[in-house]
Formats: sequence, structure tokens, C-alpha cells
Amino acid sequence: MPEILPLASEHLFTMELAVGTPQMVGKGPDGFDLRIINVTGGKVAGPRLQGEVLGGTAADWLRVEADGTAHMDVRLTIRAASGSLVYAQYSGVRTGAPEVLARLNAGEAVPAADYYFRVAMRFTTGAADLAWMNRVIAVGVGQRPPTGPRYDVYAIR
Repeated sequence: MPEILPLASEHLFTMELAVGTPQMVGKGPDGFDLRIINVTGGKVAGPRLQGEVLGGTAADWLRVEADGTAHMDVRLTIRAASGSLVYAQYSGVRTGAPEVLARLNAGEAVPAADYYFRVAMRFTTGAADLAWMNRVIAVGVGQRPPTGPRYDVYAIR
């Protein structure tokens, strides 16, 4: 039997996003409701990256199943404290019991332990000081407080 390798991670940063009102595109031919949600700003703070999320070039093309399960497709730009720019793209899933998802959609504060919210991230930058970001896959553990999405982001080592 082949050796089973361990999965190690390193906390990179926590990202908090501010978002606008969803644009309700409606149900597409795939059966999902499409909602486009502008990311209007945010902040990034952690041991490997600090900075701000730039509004105007960021959004989530959110596909929602009939049971309320949400599939994220997010693209955004981070301006690091050094002034360097980082493009981040991530996809993910947020799901839970129907009553929990209804409370989240109503803007209520729901404990993060009551639902599943995970994303997979990739980064692109031309900044020499952040070039390491081009070579990692990161996983975010998400939560959805009333103020907007929040992710604790970890590089998978």
C-alpha cells in the first residue's frame, strides 16, 4: 500500500469583505439561480499578507441550488500593504440545513459551526515580494456574519 502523506497548512491571512446588494439574474438553463454580488471592499490581515480588497473590480457570480446550497465563483484584487497587487480567484460551497440557510439569507447572525462554508483559492501577482503566492493552493474556512463574508485562509503545504 502506498504511503499516506500528511496534509499540512499555514495560516496566511483573514479576509473580511464588504458586499453590495445582489443582482438577481434568475434561474438559468442549468437550474441554478444566478446572483451577481459586487464586492465593494474589504481588508486582509495576517502573518503573510496585509492589505485591502479593492472594490470596483470584484464580484461573486453566486449559483444557488433549490435547497439553498451556494456555489461561489469569486474574483477580486488585493492591494498589499507594500502597494503590490494580487489577483485572487476562488470557488467554494456554502451549505447547511434549510432553516440555517434561510436565517443566513435573511441576514441573521448564525454560528459558523451550524453550516459548511469552504473555498479553494489561487493567486496571481507580478510582485517579487509576493511571488510565493503564485505557487500555492489555499483553502478558506468561511463564515457569513451580517457584515459580509469572512475567510480564514490557509496555504496547503
